[in-house]
Amino acid sequence: MNPHRTIALAVLFAAGLAFGAGASAQTPATGKTATPSARSATKASPQLDARAMALLKDMSSALTAAQSMAFTAVVTYESPSSVGPALAYSTTSEVLLQRPNKLRVITLGDGPAAEYSYDGKTITAFAPAENLVAVTDAPPTIDAMLKAAFDKAAIYFPFADIVGADPFGNIADGLSKAFYIGQSKVVGGTTTDMIAVASDTVFMQIWIGAQDKLPRRMRAVFRGDPLMLRHDVEFSNWKLDPVIAAEAFAAVNAANAKKIDFAAPKPPQPPKAARKPAKAR
Repeated sequence: MNPHRTIALAVLFAAGLAFGAGASAQTPATGKTATPSARSATKASPQLDARAMALLKDMSSALTAAQSMAFTAVVTYESPSSVGPALAYSTTSEVLLQRPNKLRVITLGDGPAAEYSYDGKTITAFAPAENLVAVTDAPPTIDAMLKAAFDKAAIYFPFADIVGADPFGNIADGLSKAFYIGQSKVVGGTTTDMIAVASDTVFMQIWIGAQDKLPRRMRAVFRGDPLMLRHDVEFSNWKLDPVIAAEAFAAVNAANAKKIDFAAPKPPQPPKAARKPAKAR
């Protein structure tokens, strides 16, 4: 194993699974740049259904009212295959949060296992299978930490929009359309209200608990993706304001791991061309 490699912290981001902040990096599917007049017209007349926006606000209020929370996020994302139809991969993350400055994410699934711990001062990324750890100083709030982790190491959690201080603002900013779809009794084992939202970069469907107003599922397609791959997050096992032990956000498992740089994974280098034998003189 290369001792200088960095942890592949961006498995989800590399797959394009980014609701909100990551979506801003996408480009229109047509590959053409909209004219200033077209952009102005789109922003000047958003079609935002009042019921859909009210549900978004209710969801945000339910999340931010809790000073601590725990939930499970099952992420399914598509990736191109060599035969045409997309392949689906899944990860499971156990998330624990305490406002304003503590977050723990333990991720398992089809990619490398990883553990992330943020205690208000540092963020630690640990790869248990390889026994490697990366640590860096972090800002004093969850929102600022999420941005710093993205900037430094391309880390993006697909549920980032709902763990910040303003979930409504994270999702509603830049919307050109929002509408109410109806109710479902299939997702999350409960009744949910379904809404859809769209911007210049992403189209997303959200299932929100009819009673508790908690997010149960988010499904997104990015306009800049020519393959229109689908990215899906299902939320379960919600616990609001649970009692959390003081040491819950310490990276205990990484104490004896080998330290490496906290940085974005480097793309693989192409193999060097084989040296041609010299011509006989």
